[in-house]
Amino acid sequence: MTHRPNRHRVADLPPNRPLPFELRPTPEANAALAAELGLSGLRKLSFKGELRPDGAHDWRLDGHLGATVTQPCVVTLAPVTTRLEEPVTRRFLSRMPESGEEEEVEMPEDDSIEPLGDVIDLDTVMAESLALALPLYPRAEDAELGETVVTEPGKAPIRDEDTKPFAGLADLRDALKKDE
Repeated sequence: MTHRPNRHRVADLPPNRPLPFELRPTPEANAALAAELGLSGLRKLSFKGELRPDGAHDWRLDGHLGATVTQPCVVTLAPVTTRLEEPVTRRFLSRMPESGEEEEVEMPEDDSIEPLGDVIDLDTVMAESLALALPLYPRAEDAELGETVVTEPGKAPIRDEDTKPFAGLADLRDALKKDE
């Protein structure tokens, strides 16, 4: 098995002191992660912080993620570059909070908790944190949606305003006030 320096066996972690870390992936690793996340580009990715004991059996990770990402604009597909600076907190719990025996399980209010396994993989935490920090709908500054016009041959075009069900309510209200 190949040694992965960013993957730590919980049994080997120091029980009484924090373990500082600083990850700066290579350009090749950035390119692979960018492809996995559907990004056009990924530069200056860094993840640093510390992993420390949290009680008798749990671990806590506090860190900072920085990255420059390039994504296609959702309107024009032009490249949009965004600088991300995000705090990252994860709590690895040996016993997860009880959720009951229900078939449907609600998401816990604390989204920083994860079950503690045999290994804490900092590369995985970094990749997950980056994926969660990405802009959902990157948009170029000058991108405009414009107006959609749809029609069948020989008929009047339907415009965006025609498809908004509440667009005429203000006119109807004003007309009713005049009748009173």
